[in-house]
Amino acid sequence: MKTIFVKPLTVQKKWYLIDAEGKELGKVAVAAARILRGKNKPIYVPHQDMGDYVIIINAEKAALSGNKYQDKMYYRHSNYPGGLRSYSYADMIKRNPVYPMERAVKGMLPRGPLGRKLYTNMKVYAGANHQQQAQQPIKVEI
Repeated sequence: MKTIFVKPLTVQKKWYLIDAEGKELGKVAVAAARILRGKNKPIYVPHQDMGDYVIIINAEKAALSGNKYQDKMYYRHSNYPGGLRSYSYADMIKRNPVYPMERAVKGMLPRGPLGRKLYTNMKVYAGANHQQQAQQPIKVEI
């Protein structure tokens, strides 16, 4: 048997649409990361970009279980003494409604040049409107 090696330029990339309204934040992020990575295709290889494009809408309406809405924290540091800042999920949704979804998906992608490239294949929108209608995305049910 011969090993089939697909060149990245010959891969047909599709667009997928995920509606996060009422869905668990983590489950939406897992589905998006699988599609971005290309693990839903039989030609998957871990060292190449074989994945598709993902559009996530209604990111601010994603659900969290338990008391995570008030208890989940996001941290950043200015690299100066005393520069640690912390924000709860509720504060972060008010500040930047797409950040929690972007951060969740980015954490599930590989580190390094490949992960940074895969991350650019994702578009996240806080509301139901998106700018990729011309690509005719395929709706994904979670």
